Amino acid sequence: MILLTGATGFLGEFVLEELVQRGHEITCLVRKTSNLDKIKRLNVSYVYGELDDYESICVALKGKNALINIASLGFGHAPNIVSACEKAGVKRSIFVSTTGIFTKLNPDSKGIRLAAEKLIKESSLDYTIIRPTMIYGTSKDRNMWRLVKYLKRLPVLPVLGSGNYLQQPVYVKDLANVIINAYEKDISIKKAYNVSGAAPLTYNEVVDVTGNALGKKVVKVHIPMKLSYNLLKTYEKIAKKPKLKAEQVLRLNENKDFSFEDAKKDLGYNPLSFEEGIKLEIEGN
Repeated sequence: MILLTGATGFLGEFVLEELVQRGHEITCLVRKTSNLDKIKRLNVSYVYGELDDYESICVALKGKNALINIASLGFGHAPNIVSACEKAGVKRSIFVSTTGIFTKLNPDSKGIRLAAEKLIKESSLDYTIIRPTMIYGTSKDRNMWRLVKYLKRLPVLPVLGSGNYLQQPVYVKDLANVIINAYEKDISIKKAYNVSGAAPLTYNEVVDVTGNALGKKVVKVHIPMKLSYNLLKTYEKIAKKPKLKAEQVLRLNENKDFSFEDAKKDLGYNPLSFEEGIKLEIEGN
């Protein structure tokens, strides 16, 4: 019996569906405010709890022999989760982290996630850590769907910087599959895997491929990175609730390409190309 956290989130819904299809017995840890439609439709059991409530995690882990934690490690819940697993004797565990831990920038979440991974690795758990790149695949993603919606409306796109920085988005179903493969394969125990899309692309290429999938030719207007940064710094000072921040310019202009060779070798990971994945996302919405 697996305890699944984050089951009602974007990635979690795909992990839940795949677990059910493979015949695994699951209980989902959910908040009282969660939308349970999919869980109920799949006839999966659930228990109410909060990751910042240690006792509720302990109760949820009773009778379980594994944990798959899709919920973000960026909110500081890892100590509760790891301690509860150790107390309950639940050793087998899968944790979803992010390749964002490798950023040269220092957002607050980076330190929290690095500390979480360190804690997991130093625990007594038979853990596997999965680190995806940017996830996309449906209108619920917070990444590519914004670009798709924009390009549906306008054929001219401002690009903050050169657009030559590399990205390697991962299709959500590919990621869900490799998470469950990791759970099912003992070779993954005590290992961490970077999980990315089939090939790195420049941001310019991402825009062009997305435009082609929409049947549109996109005109990219490049705004120099330094100018973009300074303009957004000024905008942040003026706007009460800025929709963009200067730090995002720096993040956008940082390479985010990662090898998935270890996941391919150990877990049979074989991702879709971005061309295939973005077509599926557009066709499905």
